[in-house]
Amino acid sequence: MVNKKARGFFRGTYLGLMLLFLYAPILILIVFSFNESKTLGNWTGFTFDWYAKLFRSSEIMDALGVTISVALISSVVSTALGTLAAIGLHSMGRRRRAVIENISQLPMVNPDLVTGISLMLLFLFLGLRDGYTRLIIAHITFNLPYVIFSVLPKLRQSSNMLYEAALDLGCTPAMALWKVIIPDILPGIVSGFILAFTLSIDDFVVSFFAGNGVDNLSMYIYASARRGVNPALSTLIFVPVVTLLLIVNIRSIREERRREIQSRKVDMK
Repeated sequence: MVNKKARGFFRGTYLGLMLLFLYAPILILIVFSFNESKTLGNWTGFTFDWYAKLFRSSEIMDALGVTISVALISSVVSTALGTLAAIGLHSMGRRRRAVIENISQLPMVNPDLVTGISLMLLFLFLGLRDGYTRLIIAHITFNLPYVIFSVLPKLRQSSNMLYEAALDLGCTPAMALWKVIIPDILPGIVSGFILAFTLSIDDFVVSFFAGNGVDNLSMYIYASARRGVNPALSTLIFVPVVTLLLIVNIRSIREERRREIQSRKVDMK
């Protein structure tokens, strides 16, 4: 009992210290985004001036609009394409599936710098100069693998007999896909969408090489770092990303608990 208590204490202490080191700087930045003083280390009083300045700045609002619109468009497209690709991979033979899965992992394994330069050279070769279009294509490219590997585990957990049963009951292949397979793997699709949206909002390196004069929030922060960054801007990026990640984690925890309850019921029968 003593050993278990000691292990639990040290495990909790280690986890608490790790979270403290990771998130304390961000929490301090959020607190000082409500500070009257222009110096972050000197608290002089509570104010919303930083946020008022943030929403009055046309440059920041333009960058925010680009960030959200690119994230939404690229996430929707990459989720649709990634879901179809995952379904196609799942239906392949084992050897072909293994080869294509390894190829699909390349954008995840590649350094962002290599991906960004490669896309920049591709866009130059194609003569594509519109920065907004380049950003959308680049974000779809690096989001696709993450969607695929969010949906594939759900397909492996699903039974192939569902699709066959739907066909036996009169569904066309497209109807069986839309009314049976998609609802069954919907948690994986939602997780892939949220992950793609989060990665798109957070991206800097690939956007830097692909943007061609069109800036998102990460690029704006980088450009304005020398003259000072509005602390409210960092809060504006951090809070939505953490919220989305919490939603994904809570969904996965609930799903695991639901599976455990179902497996217990099956065992009891």
